[in-house]
Amino acid sequence: MKHWAGAGALGVSAASTAVSALVAILISTGCGYHRVGAGDLPQNIHSIAIPGFVSHSQTFRVEQVLTDAVVREFNARTQYHVVHEANADADAVLKATVLSASATPLAYDSQTGRAVSALVTVSIQVTLSDRQGKVLFENPAYLFHDQYEISRDLPSFFQEDSPAVDRLSRDFAHTLVANILEAY
Repeated sequence: MKHWAGAGALGVSAASTAVSALVAILISTGCGYHRVGAGDLPQNIHSIAIPGFVSHSQTFRVEQVLTDAVVREFNARTQYHVVHEANADADAVLKATVLSASATPLAYDSQTGRAVSALVTVSIQVTLSDRQGKVLFENPAYLFHDQYEISRDLPSFFQEDSPAVDRLSRDFAHTLVANILEAY
């Protein structure tokens, strides 16, 4: 039997099998890789209150759009009962504050000087606490962006920032729920 250098007494196929097994063990035992949705919150959590988010921004309805997106994502991806008001019946409460929301021009039309695209940026603080007030999950600084084009045709002008905020809200909700589930 011939042996490859470094394979020792193990055959080539046995060595590659051992390496593959070692890699699989390392990946599955916490090298920073987690399957999305694989975790569950503590066993005593069956319902989550998600009251309307608070906004420190002047952006119209951004907190409502974000709250709705998070409620939809929890309902779609988890088995937790979601209630809309923080009350004594909920096992946990998810609170969020929109710290800022802004739209910044990205590109300008060289002939008219008008902005032709903009970037919506939203900063959000989130805390999930159990009934006793113990923090189960916290992120003080989520930051999400979405770009949109501004119509050049004034008669048919359509403000596209609302769809941009909707897309951003869906991305935020998906990320938030995944982060919470992966934390456990």
